[in-house]
Amino acid sequence: MNIDLKQIPSPCYVLEERLLRKNLELINKVQKEAGVKIILALKGFAMFSTFKIVKQYLETCTASSLNEAKLCNQEMKGKAHLYSPVYLENEFDELLKLSSHITFNSLSQWDKFKNKVLANTQKISCGLRINPEYSEVKTDLYNPCIAGSRLGIRAENLGNKLTDGIEGLHFHSLCENNSYTLENTLKSVEEKFSHLLKQAKWLNMGGGHLMTHKEYNVQHLIDLLKDFKNKYPNLEIILEPGGAVGWQTGYLVSTVQDIIESKGIKVAMLDVSFSAHMPDCLEMPYKPMIHGATDAIEGKPTYRMGGVTCLAGDHLGDYSFEKPLKPGDKIVFDDMIHYTMVKTTTFNGVTHPSIGIWTEGNKFKLVRKFGYEDYRNRLS
Repeated sequence: MNIDLKQIPSPCYVLEERLLRKNLELINKVQKEAGVKIILALKGFAMFSTFKIVKQYLETCTASSLNEAKLCNQEMKGKAHLYSPVYLENEFDELLKLSSHITFNSLSQWDKFKNKVLANTQKISCGLRINPEYSEVKTDLYNPCIAGSRLGIRAENLGNKLTDGIEGLHFHSLCENNSYTLENTLKSVEEKFSHLLKQAKWLNMGGGHLMTHKEYNVQHLIDLLKDFKNKYPNLEIILEPGGAVGWQTGYLVSTVQDIIESKGIKVAMLDVSFSAHMPDCLEMPYKPMIHGATDAIEGKPTYRMGGVTCLAGDHLGDYSFEKPLKPGDKIVFDDMIHYTMVKTTTFNGVTHPSIGIWTEGNKFKLVRKFGYEDYRNRLS
């Protein structure tokens, strides 16, 4: 951690520019050496105050809504690669203006909107999301290939010929997985859809490629993608990671407000919420690292972390520290940039953490501070 906590308000998300650039340089290496296109998935990382840096490496974004498509156009200055499980009729004309690619989740969605797409003066390349019926994601909440999945079209429903007007195919069945999971997934994709791959112009392999993880075999990914391109030279290959861009680029800084003891369990009450500010910790679930702390060790000062909302389950733990905690101590959660800010809420009206950047010049820059109006304006 390369930040000066004395400069940072609490609570606050803090991104380190140098770590973001390090991730982007690795992603760009894959993009160039494998000869593929990599774009940013806004659903995982949408911190647009950093997009001037992101744009130096990645051309544009993938969007799953009108708002994300607008953000892509306005802040990344590029047309969006669009995918949504359903499109709304009252938004579709505007989406046409904001998109270069549109992927449809079903043949009925394509039938509903194809006339508008084909009549549009701006050329838009359209695709279909396919269900490879293979996933190594363990948590059902994040697994798009579970039985009865509403995401993607199964092979038996597509026939032998690519639907007229459709140029590409899209699958997304990874979630923070490695290149070997992608290799296994591609085997299933080929087994079920190889005849359609030969007819298509592009294949979008979705997100979930955690290539910036220290244990990820980047060279295996590059070789895998090159081999796949050699097998299907007609295809442009597109990847759209979100988490990999923001992976381990920053922190959520919080402060101990109180210490409560109940039935032998000590709880450090914080000025942040797991439910409102770190929802994936409860949904996935997973236990984030805290700087200066470890998993519970008998004999050491040990605490459960308590969130600021009145939700009974707004807590996580347990963690051990070198010395007892006291009100005013800083608690710094690691790796809190991807899939955090994009999922936060203002439940209970609790103060939303500020957003800041620790610059490459080793200074803190406050990007956004939230207040009552932000809470009020989400309501009516």
